[in-house]
Amino acid sequence: MAAGRALLLALLLLATGPLAGAAAAPVAGAAAPHPGGPAAIGSRPVVKTDRGAVRGRETTGYRTFEGIPYAAAPTGPLRWRLPEPAPRWAGVRAPGAPGARCVQLPAIGPGGPSGSEDCLFLNVTAPKAAAAPPGPGARRPVMVWFHGGGFMNGAGDLYRPGRLAAAGGAVVVTVNYRLGIFGLFAHPALGGAPDFALADQQAALRWVRANAARFGGDPGNVTVFGESAGALSVCLHLTSPASAGLFHRAIAQSGSCSLTIPPRSLLPTLGAYEPFAPEHRTVAEGSAAAAGLGCEQSPDDTAGDAVLECLRGLPPAVLATPELMLRFSPVSYGTDLLPTEPRLALERGEFHRVPVVQGSNHDEMRLFLGPTLPGYPVSDPQAYRDRLRAAFGATAGRIEAAYPVTAHPTPALTFAAVLTDASFVCPQLRDSRALARHVPTYDYRFDDRQAPDFSGLPPLAGFPYGAAHGFELPYLFDTGLPLTAAQRVLADRMAGYWTRFAAAGDPNTPGTGPWWPRSPAVLSLAPADSGGIRPVDAAAEHHCGLWDSVGRTPGKAGS
Repeated sequence: MAAGRALLLALLLLATGPLAGAAAAPVAGAAAPHPGGPAAIGSRPVVKTDRGAVRGRETTGYRTFEGIPYAAAPTGPLRWRLPEPAPRWAGVRAPGAPGARCVQLPAIGPGGPSGSEDCLFLNVTAPKAAAAPPGPGARRPVMVWFHGGGFMNGAGDLYRPGRLAAAGGAVVVTVNYRLGIFGLFAHPALGGAPDFALADQQAALRWVRANAARFGGDPGNVTVFGESAGALSVCLHLTSPASAGLFHRAIAQSGSCSLTIPPRSLLPTLGAYEPFAPEHRTVAEGSAAAAGLGCEQSPDDTAGDAVLECLRGLPPAVLATPELMLRFSPVSYGTDLLPTEPRLALERGEFHRVPVVQGSNHDEMRLFLGPTLPGYPVSDPQAYRDRLRAAFGATAGRIEAAYPVTAHPTPALTFAAVLTDASFVCPQLRDSRALARHVPTYDYRFDDRQAPDFSGLPPLAGFPYGAAHGFELPYLFDTGLPLTAAQRVLADRMAGYWTRFAAAGDPNTPGTGPWWPRSPAVLSLAPADSGGIRPVDAAAEHHCGLWDSVGRTPGKAGS
């Protein structure tokens, strides 16, 4: 069962394939190899940040500055402490490569931990200095990207935003943040669950506020955006009081505040997936984990100092196990940084008043269901009904009436549609209704079902991935994957929507493409040869009335 959970959650909320093509540094290493970014041509520009000068590289249309520390290395006595300012440096820092990725396990397949605890680096991609600014004396919008990976994997340097910078005119910052047990551990000796991963991201946003202008960006116009766990991070910033004033727009791709996956829907003994957990639960997990690591608190160690000293003395590889990285992947709420469960905060209107874009992909859950099918197939109508009952309990009959097994070419594809609607599309639209009561909100659905498969997963006969989780990323970032002529047009229009929204809080500009109406309308994003860009009634198409009536975590009552 532990292996099954590790496989599933390593895939969960993850971007894979060419975006993750470069190997991370060894667990004790200091830097990851460069993943094949732009070749240096022309000058090697230098920018002075508030901690020291950095040297970048210049290519056609944009400049990149990589491996910039935004906080001190959280190592030794700084392990499990809130981020502290990076030390100043003399001379010009010219790493020539991104900084080390945070300690993590392989996203797919076997292998031990890689990366380094000294990983709090970010990368800046900016339009070339010679390019015309957006207006007299104006600075460029800044877009800060938080990567996916289930809060267990990933890194900022996996995402190459040259198109957003060169064509969209944005300054794009990609960020590393602590993962798994290193970023989300809790213990009574720590005062609870400090949510170090969220604190890291907020430290990066403070760095952006202090330094964006040095790269041509506007610190008063910052958009946070992310996919999967990065989108959940956007949700955290919307609802964390400590993020106030650090950003001005938000884009969440495939990860709403209300995302959840029903129990037993992917593996027979797997509980519901909830990305957020109450602090008391994480603290209890931390106490149990510390004892299991030989660092149990003694009666005379009332402050827990000896426990923390013991834990901080353990090598990273001892902590970076599948069981511990998974156990400490939920973000805790009821904390100083995150007082309220995010979905409830949205419902109560307790969020920062900034314009929001939210979206899901048409076939999100195919990416997660597919790898489980060889061992746990949905091969016939009876297997489909069994899976509905296991996941949804007493409501299975209502769900089958809305999703007859013949609704898709195979029972497995029908079940994937059920899970996509229950876990991604309808929770997103529910959250958008709450957001739209207070702020401009725009919803999309990525609908290119011929999108290139960059998942790295083996193909499955009769189970195409379609527009699966993360498959929109090659339309926004430079992946090297070939796109058809129609897909390239879609990619240009998507990049235009994203960067115009970052610039003005509205993705629309007259004469630049189909108009994107506000929520509750949903804009379908597809190539012209597959339906094109157009408004759709996603709530009706995805049976959201049913899912709203079923509730947030269907199946719990029947578990």
